[in-house]
Amino acid sequence: MRTVRSSGLSHVGRQRDQNQDAFLCDDELGLYVVADGVGGCAAGEVASREAVEALYGMAKRGMSSLGDKLIGDLTEERARSACRLLEGAVQAATYMIFAMAELDRTRNGMGTTISAMLALGTYAVTAQVGDSRIYQIRDREAVLLTEDHTLVAWELKQGIITPEQAQLAPYRNIITRVVGGRDYVQVDTGLVDLRPGDRYLLCSDGLHGYLQDSEIASLCAPERDTAVRSLIDLANHRGGHDNITAVLAEIV
Repeated sequence: MRTVRSSGLSHVGRQRDQNQDAFLCDDELGLYVVADGVGGCAAGEVASREAVEALYGMAKRGMSSLGDKLIGDLTEERARSACRLLEGAVQAATYMIFAMAELDRTRNGMGTTISAMLALGTYAVTAQVGDSRIYQIRDREAVLLTEDHTLVAWELKQGIITPEQAQLAPYRNIITRVVGGRDYVQVDTGLVDLRPGDRYLLCSDGLHGYLQDSEIASLCAPERDTAVRSLIDLANHRGGHDNITAVLAEIV
């Protein structure tokens, strides 16, 4: 069994009037979520908040009924069940946000990214939609565990553009997958083994857009609360163009 302790913080940034990010840290359940909302008329704020709450509710109910079967050493059966549980929670959030927009046309088109991690004993399952991210910090090295669902990331993967062109692309923020845009979304899920001393950074693009991969490990090394505050301050210092959210979970 592994114990997880976490810290989280969100900031509106220096150039936005509203904070459309939302996050969740639940050390008892082992669930950590970052969501970055999109949509006008405060709809993005509604989408991220409601999606996090819906995901949390579904994950909590799932753990209540399946927890004993999921927690322990990683097996193929546990892996499949854990991935289905977290993916199902994201799909529930997707359907709810889509239905809310259908009922209120002023919120048409609202949606949110989701980056989520559920710790289950000696391993964790991740779920990803959009361009928020999850990094693993282990042995003083940061590794990106998720893939951005953006037009630029897709073009890079296909070899259509170079990394240098991607940095200058005016459409860098176009998201190709979003929770709530339709009543269904493709969810990327993954598995990771948990080791004492690991740290996991979940963050919105308002943070990772200002960071170099090479500096993430050192920035996440201090005490958790200090590290999270320093990350937020650094993003604001470097421009703070967007809302900024960071969750740092530590395996102890």
